[in-house]
Amino acid sequence: QVQLEESGGGLVQPGGSLRLTCAHSGGIFLFAEMGWFRQAPGKQRELVASVTRDGNTNYAGFVKGRSTISRDNAKNTLYLQMNSLKPEDTAVYFCNERWASPLGYWGQGTQVTVSS
Repeated sequence: QVQLEESGGGLVQPGGSLRLTCAHSGGIFLFAEMGWFRQAPGKQRELVASVTRDGNTNYAGFVKGRSTISRDNAKNTLYLQMNSLKPEDTAVYFCNERWASPLGYWGQGTQVTVSS
């Protein structure tokens, strides 16, 4: 029933910026705590940032200070603003409940590629 659709990825040069959007449908509200995750080829999916319904945020060390996670509860939409992007940020980015099972439902993600 729950559907998650990520968008906003693309190819950017190092130092560039992207704003990712996650559209949630099939449920009445966004999950109480939402997260952005990323997965590079051959690597495990990892948490990038999370935000609660009340706006409390947490960030992984590799994005802290250059990324901002936010949510619009009225629109059932989650965002991730990423600045000062680095080649190591290259990955497929997913949104989901912060505590979603790795084996559960995940969307298709949106590709972020940082390269010269």
